[in-house]
Amino acid sequence: MNKLTQNYRKIGLIAVALLLAAFTISFTIKQQQDPEKDKVLISLLKFALTKGHYQPKDFNDALSEKVYNDFIENLDPRKRYFMQSDLDEFSKYKFAIDDQINSEDLSFFKLVYGRFDQRLKEVNGFYKSLLTDPFDFNVDETISIKYQDLSYSKSEAERLKAWQKELKLNTISRLNDRLETENDKFKTDKNYQEKSFASLEIESREATLKSMEAFFERMLELNEEDSFSAFLNTITSEFDPHTAYLAPEDKKRFDITMAGKLEGIGARLQKKNDYTKIVEIISGGPAWKKGELEVGDMILKVAQGNDEPKDIVGMRLDDAVELIKGKKGTEVKLTIKKIDGTIKVISIIRDVVELEETFAKSAIVSKDGNKYGVIELPKFYIDFNEKDSRNSATDMEKQVAYLKQENVKGILIDLRNNGGGSLSTAIDIAGLFIKSGPVVQVRYRNEKALVQEDKNKKIQWEGSLVILVNELSASASEIFAAAMQDYNRAVIIGSKQTFGKGTVQNILTLNNYVNYPEDLGALKMTIQKFYRVNGGSTQLKGVTSDVALPDRYAFMEIGERDEQNPLTWDKIESVNYTPWNGYANFDEVVNQSKVRVQSNAYFNLANQNAKWLKQQQKISSISLNFKNYKKDLDQSIQESKSYNGLNDFDGKFDFKSPTYELAELKKDSVLAQKRAEWHKNLSKDAYVDEALNILAQLKLKPQEQLVKN
Repeated sequence: MNKLTQNYRKIGLIAVALLLAAFTISFTIKQQQDPEKDKVLISLLKFALTKGHYQPKDFNDALSEKVYNDFIENLDPRKRYFMQSDLDEFSKYKFAIDDQINSEDLSFFKLVYGRFDQRLKEVNGFYKSLLTDPFDFNVDETISIKYQDLSYSKSEAERLKAWQKELKLNTISRLNDRLETENDKFKTDKNYQEKSFASLEIESREATLKSMEAFFERMLELNEEDSFSAFLNTITSEFDPHTAYLAPEDKKRFDITMAGKLEGIGARLQKKNDYTKIVEIISGGPAWKKGELEVGDMILKVAQGNDEPKDIVGMRLDDAVELIKGKKGTEVKLTIKKIDGTIKVISIIRDVVELEETFAKSAIVSKDGNKYGVIELPKFYIDFNEKDSRNSATDMEKQVAYLKQENVKGILIDLRNNGGGSLSTAIDIAGLFIKSGPVVQVRYRNEKALVQEDKNKKIQWEGSLVILVNELSASASEIFAAAMQDYNRAVIIGSKQTFGKGTVQNILTLNNYVNYPEDLGALKMTIQKFYRVNGGSTQLKGVTSDVALPDRYAFMEIGERDEQNPLTWDKIESVNYTPWNGYANFDEVVNQSKVRVQSNAYFNLANQNAKWLKQQQKISSISLNFKNYKKDLDQSIQESKSYNGLNDFDGKFDFKSPTYELAELKKDSVLAQKRAEWHKNLSKDAYVDEALNILAQLKLKPQEQLVKN
């Protein structure tokens, strides 16, 4: 990126910051009159969205109506808690929420949250009584699973009936599973005494009760602050699907996700009844190095160094995690109940924990006497707080270097399920495969597009390149894939089109703009749209693959176009760029692949499976009559068996780790196991198999025939 572009981009970002800074002065004065945090947040977000969003909306009756409908639906999507009388009472606010936001009036939120909390506690008080007696599975009744078509209960009797059906559905599923298990046991051992239908029904109701107890335990842990965050996110989502309020804990989780690391002990935790349970020890982390903490251990108390331990039994999981996490180099003492029942105090020195599954990794495979490299990039990660820490661009450069040392003939980059991340790293990664030139155009609202360029004339990889995508490849993935397609640098293979997110978000730490003693969290706000170098946008349309491969998501509603309130597609002028002409047979290879795919039994079956799954989505109700339930389920299972062949694919390839990683795998058995599993999955992946077919067929022109871009 040149300096002029950098400065121009900074001016755009500063413009937003200056607008908010001006707001800080006036808002600090108002804050002294009304210090309530919720009012601070709602006013700050309104100002930021109005002044800084790429496509701002008026806070008017139309927006009010959408916020009204969406907030109630988000709280109670299945219409199991609110009564029709509640909606009648709420309705007076349908066109008044905009006025309330303007006047910092939270009456609507307070009323709806308070009523939801009341109804939640009411249901918690009566649902157990509905599980006391056996269900009558001979009654011919159904339950609707098209929740948008349901009505709110008009009476307590209607609500009880609705919950009775919910619990019956929960139980009938468990009952069928138990009957199948009993039948399998009898087939194996003819002397086995099968349990009766009645006894299995009791077991199933007890399992439903246990599941519901855990569910309501989690629900009742949610407080007003959690619900207010949901209310703020209802407002932000009306602007576009990717603008969101990040409460303090959500902001921390976002940073961890983007950086792929955290400071703590290196253990994943889960709430189990009143206890905080260890469910995974992260390889290479402090707990893993210490070797005393085990999966299944329950944490009873947490102490900071030599401080008095705090009892965390019954504590919210988020609050317990906050006590356990901490700065690198600090000590935490955990009082643990081991699996054998013994109590033990374990001291752990916190450190930086890297989440290995976040980072780029590579593998080597041989095909027809040549070696090829595969790089999986889960996201375009970066640590916004530490610029010198590892990021996806520097890691990709290293992985390409490792593969070059292995003398691979071509490289496959797997971007499936990569939802994006850092724009700057996407540009830098594109620069690894072209000598120089524009990569993407970005535009602030009401501004001319800015060209983001790769200025580094060094090219890291000049060989054949294939990029594998699916419907969940989004944002930065689409920037990179689109650039490689526009430059004719890579064959794009995978889903018919990618996700279709063509917008850029910026993170605004709210405490930077208002003088407030508590952490206010952050606003992730859409401030730009990006465009391909050819002027096209990936918004809604995504990146169209050169070779489309059928998959199970093909007819699912999972793209940007299926989200609420997406920004529209548009097009701008192209920029000057010189496509690469390094392939001698690009079109021929693409056409040959299309022919293979059309006649490939696996992909034909995948296409049929996608259509079947689409039909399954149209099912609107489930029978609660056991005979009919089992008949419908058995039919569905029988139909699904015709697609079992999708699990049987075996490419017969042996994937291996690059030489650089072998020493590390000898020291880390957990990492070695993860790599072995990944390699196994690659060998059974028909999409990787076809990508390798393309790589093997691509031929490069002699150097003297190449365009110097």
